[in-house]
Amino acid sequence: MNFTESLITKVSYLKNPFKRGTINYAKTFKNQIGIEIGGPSSSFGLKSFFPVYLYAKRIDGVNFSSNTIWEGQIKEGQTYKYEQNKPAAHQYIDEAAELSSVPNESYDFLLSCHSLEHVANPIKAVKRWNEVLKTKGRLCLVLPDKRYTFDHNRPYTTFEHLLADFGQRITERDDTHFEEVIRLHDLSMDQAQSKEELIDRIQNNYINRCMHHHVFSFESVTQMLEYCGFKTVLNKEFKPFHLFILAEKTS
Repeated sequence: MNFTESLITKVSYLKNPFKRGTINYAKTFKNQIGIEIGGPSSSFGLKSFFPVYLYAKRIDGVNFSSNTIWEGQIKEGQTYKYEQNKPAAHQYIDEAAELSSVPNESYDFLLSCHSLEHVANPIKAVKRWNEVLKTKGRLCLVLPDKRYTFDHNRPYTTFEHLLADFGQRITERDDTHFEEVIRLHDLSMDQAQSKEELIDRIQNNYINRCMHHHVFSFESVTQMLEYCGFKTVLNKEFKPFHLFILAEKTS
């Protein structure tokens, strides 16, 4: 972290008491090596409530495709640019629930911001994330708070539902939630211009991965993490629509 970044972070810390706890947690990631699913994300950068990009030694990235609506065209290799003043890290092109090209027990921490809700089988993903973490590795999740998003009309996904999806070996081609999303999605809070555009996007979800398969609460996430070998360290809400969860690998 250079002097300017250090100063900006200190000012953010002083001006925002609500952020101080998570900024202090971010400092404990100093000199650690992490991996991020679906990034980069402003939630982990300068002025954020969890500026882990500034403290980590290196963070590699994973995305499901070399062309996404969020990042545009990306290339596998030493191309993952998550922070302006740090060298590019490794970019994997891989499924979040597979990480077939990522070695086991190779990272100190894993980041995922507004990514897990796009995964059809979250328990499968989180179990795999556990495997790529070292002993006592940490998992940092940011998930949408449905109360302030286009999902606000949808019911929370229960842990039992997540467990059933895992038992049934649900894949990314799953269309179970298509009807619910189309029926309950609040178009006024989305960039979709029409119901027809939304339907087309949902029906082509395997290609674009725009749909939220699941709607998470702190309760369901805590149960899922425990099932997947993690202990929740911190749950906290952040404006405008974030649920932040920090957990540690226990098994």
